[in-house]
Amino acid sequence: MEVFVFLANGFEETEAIATIDILRRGDLRVNTVSITGNKLVTGAHGISVIADGTFDEADFSNGSMLVLPGGMPGASNLNAHEGLKNLLSFYYEAGKNVAAICAAPLVLGGLGILKGKKASCYPGFESQLTGATTTGNPVEKDGTVITGKGPGYVADFALALVAELQGKAKANEVAAGFRP
Repeated sequence: MEVFVFLANGFEETEAIATIDILRRGDLRVNTVSITGNKLVTGAHGISVIADGTFDEADFSNGSMLVLPGGMPGASNLNAHEGLKNLLSFYYEAGKNVAAICAAPLVLGGLGILKGKKASCYPGFESQLTGATTTGNPVEKDGTVITGKGPGYVADFALALVAELQGKAKANEVAAGFRP
């Protein structure tokens, strides 16, 4: 199974890197995708990473899940990328998994993906999750949509993604590796 994690300048480093790490520990193939047109992407706290590829060169046809880390202005930059928004809508309508944490659920809210769904986000962004019932829980899974509250809950968020794609037993195995 292939998971795509999208990086925009201003992304929350903890949310991106910890999610990637946990997904890979869960035996998932993870591709990091820069939406900047350049593989080098700088996070909200000045940490730069090199993505596996750029949006324009990636092949999303066999993906199992799209993941949006939060952070500001990272989430706003993700929301400004029309190609990404079209891809998210396509995946959602096809019944594939989409996930976002922290401020990034605002992208899903703007697309109408959260209408009638339970969702979580970083406090203060609730009004941008159009149509959602925001819970404030660390993680919410509603259908094929998984949302997370913020960087303090990134392990819970990423483990929920592993559980969705690889099963609860695999998620528990991964969790046992860093929660002895």
